[in-house]
Amino acid sequence: MYHVKEAFYTLQGEGAQAGRASVFCRFTGCNLWSGLEKDRAGARCTFCDTDFIGVDGEGGGRFDSAEALGAHIKALWPDAAKNAVPYVVFTGGEPLLQLDPALIKAIKAEGFEIGVETNGTVSVPDGIDWLCVSPKGANALKALEGDELKLVYPQCDAAPERFETLGFRHFFLQPMDQGGAEQNQARVAATTAYCMKHPQWRLSLQTHKIAGFA
Repeated sequence: MYHVKEAFYTLQGEGAQAGRASVFCRFTGCNLWSGLEKDRAGARCTFCDTDFIGVDGEGGGRFDSAEALGAHIKALWPDAAKNAVPYVVFTGGEPLLQLDPALIKAIKAEGFEIGVETNGTVSVPDGIDWLCVSPKGANALKALEGDELKLVYPQCDAAPERFETLGFRHFFLQPMDQGGAEQNQARVAATTAYCMKHPQWRLSLQTHKIAGFA
């Protein structure tokens, strides 16, 4: 059984794949936070801005087989996009709590490339085409290599220097989105300044929020 909070067609908003047409499939659940505000202060990740509780979002639901979820995702890819390689991004919460070899096989059978956005604390199965790891705090990583490391910045217990020798093709810093507009703008400025001083890192902005799409 797969529990999906929401699944919809959109553009990837962040990182190296920003602007790419994608089906986003957000799984329910995370191993670092319950998703409940009452638990946030004591969570292993305290700054998440995503609702990943339940199956009541757009395109969400419970799917009793990998094939059923694969067919659901395929149905979300529009006919007008037939000239592009179908691409699905599994996110969460923590998608690797549910993404398993059976679902990877079913998605591949539908012709999709698979992207994953993970906190990196769960072992990564084979068959993923684009792996984005977004470290959270002091939590130990099991995913030490991949396509993209995207670090929300700043985190007092996750300095960029801790990750810069890992085996990723791209390194991104993304300003933390938390609090008011003035605070967020200050974080954008600080993140920009860090990237200019440390050019291994590239600036990632949440273009879906800037442009106003999901």
